[in-house]
Amino acid sequence: QVQLVESGGGLVQAGGSLRLSCAASGSIFSINVMAWYRQAPGKQRELVARITSGGSTNYAGSVKGRITISRDNGNTVYLQMNSLNAEDTAVYYCNVQFALGTDYWGQGTQVTVSS
Repeated sequence: QVQLVESGGGLVQAGGSLRLSCAASGSIFSINVMAWYRQAPGKQRELVARITSGGSTNYAGSVKGRITISRDNGNTVYLQMNSLNAEDTAVYYCNVQFALGTDYWGQGTQVTVSS
């Protein structure tokens, strides 16, 4: 079994910054991709950013230049979010995909940006 523990969400004013963390533990073998998704009220869950085991990154167009995904040498992925605006308000979910094709989701962490 795999556990994903997210932290770092909260309330921030527009223009501010937050850093989300997601630590994976348990039966971890060959993580392929670590990613962050978000879901705003009334909207579908969408990809924010992803990072592969080789360090390649991809970002949603709406966050490019403001948000950076990174990963430490272990099993923790980070999402540094700068210049936040009201459209960034959502529940943010960590997702880990393994080489065998299985994936796991975190419980979600709320990010609220006040204007």
